[in-house]
Amino acid sequence: MSTLQIAGGRLLRPDGTVAEGDLLADRETGRLLEVGETAAGDETLDADGCLAVPGFVNAHCHVPMTLLRGHADDKPLDAWLQEDVWPVESALTPEDVRAGARLGLVEMLKNGVTAFADMYFHVPEVAAAVEEAGVRALLGHGVVTVGKDDAGARADFEESLAVARELDGAADGRIRTALMPHSLTTVAPDLVEEFVPRAREAGVPVHYHANETVDEVDPIVDERGVRPLEFAADLGMLEPGDFVAHGVHVDGTEIELLADRDVGVAHCPASNMKLASGIAPTQRLLDAGVTVGLGTDGAASNNDLDVLDEARDAAMVGKLAAEDAAAVAAPTVVRAATAGGADLLGFDAGRLEPGRLADVAVLDLEAPHLTPANDLVSHLAYAARGSDVRHTVVGGEVLMRDREVLTLAEGAVRREAERHARAAIERAA
Repeated sequence: MSTLQIAGGRLLRPDGTVAEGDLLADRETGRLLEVGETAAGDETLDADGCLAVPGFVNAHCHVPMTLLRGHADDKPLDAWLQEDVWPVESALTPEDVRAGARLGLVEMLKNGVTAFADMYFHVPEVAAAVEEAGVRALLGHGVVTVGKDDAGARADFEESLAVARELDGAADGRIRTALMPHSLTTVAPDLVEEFVPRAREAGVPVHYHANETVDEVDPIVDERGVRPLEFAADLGMLEPGDFVAHGVHVDGTEIELLADRDVGVAHCPASNMKLASGIAPTQRLLDAGVTVGLGTDGAASNNDLDVLDEARDAAMVGKLAAEDAAAVAAPTVVRAATAGGADLLGFDAGRLEPGRLADVAVLDLEAPHLTPANDLVSHLAYAARGSDVRHTVVGGEVLMRDREVLTLAEGAVRREAERHARAAIERAA
C-alpha cells in the first residue's frame, strides 16, 4: 500500500467545523484512511499554515469553451448563442476541443477543482484530457436537434448514448457519463421519449439545461399548459440520479417536483447574472430538500472556472432573491461547492472522512484577505479565491503542488489553446 499524508494544517470537517489535523490517503484505493490523528505516509504534503477542504466540484460547465473566453460579451443568451457562440463552435475540430479542455483543466486544477460535469461535443477528446490531467468528470455529448432533419437529429442522440455507454468508467473509473439533451426547447420530444428509456436501460442518468431563461419557460407553458419540469417528468427526464443546470425560473410546483423525484440542481450564478437570465431561488430549493451544487457554466459566459467565485456569488444573489441576509449562508454554499456537487455527479467525495475518495484542495491561509482567521468557513464563502489553493489532490495523487500543475505543462497548454482559439475564430469568420 502506498500512502499520502497531508500534514501540519487544519481540516474542514463534515459537520462544518474546523480543527487541526492531518489526512492519510491510500493511493491504491484512492480513498481516505485516517482523518485527524494519522500515521505517517510514504509521502508527505506540507499543509502548514493551510486549510484542507474537500476538492471543489464544478457541477456544470462546457470546458472547451475556454477557447471562446472574451470572444463575445454583454449580450442576451439567445443572441449570444446564435450570433457568436454557435458559429465558432461549428468550426471547432477535435483538436480544438482537446486544446480547450486541457486549458480548462489547468485552470480548474489551479482553483482546487477535483471533479466537474461537462456537456459538449467531441467528448472523447475531453475524456482524453481528463485522463491526462488526473481529475474526475461526468461527461456527456450535448444533443441539439433544432435545425436538423430527422436523420441528423437521431444521429445526435445516438452519439450521446454511445458516448455515455463507451466512456463510463474510463480513466480508471474517474469518468462517469450521462445522456445530455441540451434543453427542453432544443430537442425533439419524440426523440427524448425514445432515447431516455434506452439510457435508463444502460444505467445512464440524464443531465440538461432547464428553466434558465423566461424564453425557455413561456413557450412550453403556452404550448403545453404545464411548467417545463412537469413536461420533463412526463418525458421521463426527472428520475433519481438526474440533475438539471440553472433552474432559475422554477415555481413552487417544480421545486416540490425536484425534491420528490430526488433531482438536483447545478446553480450557475455568475453565468446567470452575466447573461441577465435571472436569479435562482436557491434557498427555496434547499429548504425543500433539493440537492444544490455549484457550476461555472462555460468560460465564455462567466468568464472563469473558479468555484470559489461561484460560492460567493451564490451567497450574495441568494440573499437578494430571498430578501434575507441570513439566506444561503456561508456553510450552505461551502457544502454546495463540495458535497453538493459530488452528490450530483455521483462521486463518493465532498467530505473529509475515512472511506471517502481522497479528493482534497489545500488553501494557503497566509494572505491579507484571509486574515484574521475569525471564521474560516466564512472566509471560504466570502473571501477565498482559487489562487489561494496551494495543493490539489485527487484519489491521493498530488496533481498540483505549491501552485505547479504536475500532470499538464501549463505554458505549453496556454500556447496551444491560444493558437487553436485564433484559428477557430478565423475559420468561423
